Amino acid sequence: MTTVRQRRVGRGTEAAEDQPSEETNVKPDGKILPDPPGGKLWSILSVTVGGIVAISLGLLTSVYVATLHENDLWFSNIKEVEREISFRTECGLYYSYYKQMIQAASIQQGLHGLVYDNKTESVRTINILERMNVYQEVFLSILYRILPIQQYLEPVYFYIYTLFGLQAVYVIALYVTSWLLSGTWLSGLLAACWYITNRVDTTRVEFTIPLRENWALPFFAVQIAAITYLLRAHLQPAQERLTLMAVFIATFLFSLTWQFNQFMMLIQALALFILDCLDMIPTAKVTWLYIIQISGLLLVCVLQFFNSMILGSLLISFNVSVLIARTIQKNLKKGGLLNRLGKLILHVLLVLCLTLLINKFIKKILNLESDEHIFKFLKAKFGFGATRDFDANLYLCEEAFGLLPLNTFSRLSSTLLFYVYGFVLFLLTVAAVIVAFRNLSGSNQVHLKDKMEEYTVTLKPEAAYSLVHTVLFGCLALSTMRMKYLWTSHMCVFASFGLCSAEVWKLILKCLHLYTSQRTQVIKYSVPIITLLYISFKFWPGIMDELSELREFYDPDTVELMNWIKSNTPNTAVFAGSMQLLAGVKLCTGRTLTNHPHYEDKNLRERTKQIYQIYAKRSPGEVHGILRSFGTDYVILEDSICYERRHSRGCRLRDLLDVANGHIMDGLGENEPDLKPSLYPRFCEEIRKNLPSYTMHFTRVFQNKTFHVYKLAKHK
Repeated sequence: MTTVRQRRVGRGTEAAEDQPSEETNVKPDGKILPDPPGGKLWSILSVTVGGIVAISLGLLTSVYVATLHENDLWFSNIKEVEREISFRTECGLYYSYYKQMIQAASIQQGLHGLVYDNKTESVRTINILERMNVYQEVFLSILYRILPIQQYLEPVYFYIYTLFGLQAVYVIALYVTSWLLSGTWLSGLLAACWYITNRVDTTRVEFTIPLRENWALPFFAVQIAAITYLLRAHLQPAQERLTLMAVFIATFLFSLTWQFNQFMMLIQALALFILDCLDMIPTAKVTWLYIIQISGLLLVCVLQFFNSMILGSLLISFNVSVLIARTIQKNLKKGGLLNRLGKLILHVLLVLCLTLLINKFIKKILNLESDEHIFKFLKAKFGFGATRDFDANLYLCEEAFGLLPLNTFSRLSSTLLFYVYGFVLFLLTVAAVIVAFRNLSGSNQVHLKDKMEEYTVTLKPEAAYSLVHTVLFGCLALSTMRMKYLWTSHMCVFASFGLCSAEVWKLILKCLHLYTSQRTQVIKYSVPIITLLYISFKFWPGIMDELSELREFYDPDTVELMNWIKSNTPNTAVFAGSMQLLAGVKLCTGRTLTNHPHYEDKNLRERTKQIYQIYAKRSPGEVHGILRSFGTDYVILEDSICYERRHSRGCRLRDLLDVANGHIMDGLGENEPDLKPSLYPRFCEEIRKNLPSYTMHFTRVFQNKTFHVYKLAKHK
């Protein structure tokens, strides 16, 4: 956090590690003095009250999102098939493995079915535990089987209540982080209230329950809270060891529950690297955090049967490169400003080159191509050349992977969160620049002067980390809307910390020549309380109205389709269709799929592109041959895809397929000059005409207003 203090006689403090924390009394020789008896009692009382408030807010948040989910779907009253259909797209796929484990004859048989799975991808046997992050479903299913709760709680409720319970952990972790940064639990209270009132932009757990991020983000928040405590000065060795253990456990659980963990932790590693280079946090602690990230990820790699995507991650390559570069470059933090800047530039270049070399070497050895679609997407997204790659364009055309909409900021501003965040961000950024310049120049004489006294601007390590963390994850959120939940939750922490920090207000008041200790304390508590009152009066009626609004799940066409599949097709039948729909088919009917939404596998991506030729301009014979090569018995066509209007021209699925196939797109508009007209009409449209060339391969066996199911002829 930012502090302004009187200049002390003698040599100034070079490292932030040597600064006393605001909560302790420190002798000139660095030893901590015991608190007076009255202060200790008050501290215990404050911690007790703050802890009770934290737990209460966490539980209230859990109940709040659970109630919203129930009110939105009338979940307790709808049929089992409707409950399962409510787990849309990949959510349904993940939940299906929990259901599979519950229904297995034994735990051992359930695990065997996951390790040797031949129903998720037809004509292939895959290891689900290696391919997907579903250990949480495995753990929950085992827990449900061994606990005596089957008579009182249905499996689906045990699952969703666990996720809603994790929201309590999430809010408590945010609360504690803000409390640690500011020194007052009032800051945690404000952070939690902002999280709740900005729910639309801070979480989507109530309608995407099984998503991996809803499992992972609570553990990520716990990890950030532990890192915040670890970076404080004057920790006892036992405290430091326990905190490192907490960081490791949280990092491991975060990595185990989300396939994108490596990219989030890479950003975290970059934040630590920047701060270490600028000498703003202790190098020894940064080294431990690098090692924890690597060890946590490698442990997950072992549990996922040596998943090659983890071994080839940029995070492992980067962290190893930093540790090697440190060994090569000695005396990195010695010398004058120009000398250090030169060393720093060389250090950054060395780390970058080593990272790319190590990563390329690992991928070459492992023949790794699982994550290439992500880099193609990033290359196209940031303007490094247009691409006709189907997978990259599939991401580019999704709103979730686009830029953060501007209306997000208007919603965040309505609760005052964005205004406060921007103010605190500006203030701490200025302080960080001053501290970084002082550290790089090797000088302790950068001062803010007035007529009465001189002050030194400092930034505590935990506050410096929080600043760089929020800036980097803010950049990620601005570029990719789906990742905004990593930023907005920390935004609540950062803004509340700044508003409740005595050091921040002290800096402001001293710069304005208005500083007194009493005035600082009054502002430190009065401004957050006023903000809380404003939020309460403005948003409490809306929250009550939201909780009283009752809706009901309604999707009769999908329900009819699932019931027909269960009643009229054999258990061994293989279904082809869109990724999103097939996840529901697997969950609701247990039938075998040709493809699914978990996209982190090159063979699956190629297979999905082939299956999607049902929406392209291909001959019936070609489509039949493609589908039968994957063992397909039935294909499901959807009007919402064949006649899509949700996306503009160029981003409709049929347009992406046309471009990838070298065909001119439908409708008015420009086409690239090398695209040519197709020799065949669009398959999904033409098959409805029941022409002989189509009926010899496909027989319609089911239709309603949304879906058309065709059975494939099994030609010799």
